[in-house]
Parts: sequence; structure tokens; C-alpha cells
Amino acid sequence: MNRVELIEKIASEHELTKAAAGRILDTVVDSIVTAVKKGDSVQLIGFGTFKRADRAARTGFNPQAGKAIKIPATKVPKFVPGAKFKAAVDPKAAKRKAAK
Repeated sequence: MNRVELIEKIASEHELTKAAAGRILDTVVDSIVTAVKKGDSVQLIGFGTFKRADRAARTGFNPQAGKAIKIPATKVPKFVPGAKFKAAVDPKAAKRKAAK
């Protein structure tokens, strides 16, 4: 499913115009991006958590030049799926985890 298909789904499920559904989707995505950019996490119960992860500086290898290179520290977005989302994708794994 791409962005256009998601907008069409939102519009049909909630009797909205595609333009209104698009604005709603843009607001949700912009809110998540802004919060994660500030360092906050966004938790959607049952779906998952969006947060910012810090990657430490490390040494990498450039195979073309055959030399070690320094890779600087960076901040990257991270998504951790929630339990309900995981169970929907792989019900067998959820049952194994519940059995433990």
C-alpha cells in the first residue's frame, strides 16, 4: 500500500474527501517527525513506538580504497512494533511468546 492508496482507504472508511484525508495523514506524519526530531518518542498503543536512536561513532572499511575510515556519530529514526502489530503479522510467534 502506498500513500495514495492509504488516503483512499481513510477517505472511504470515514466518509471524507481525499483532500481532507490527505491533510489528516500529513498532520499525523508531520507530528511524528517533529516529535522524533526533538528527541521525544511517539507511542501508539498496539501499533508501535517511533523514537530517535543515537549511533555511536565507529570505524568502517572502504573496500574500494582498502582503508579504514571513521564514521561519525549520527541520529537515526527507529520504529519498534507493538505486541498487537507483531501478533497480527506473525500469530505463531505471539503464541510461542505467550506460552513462555
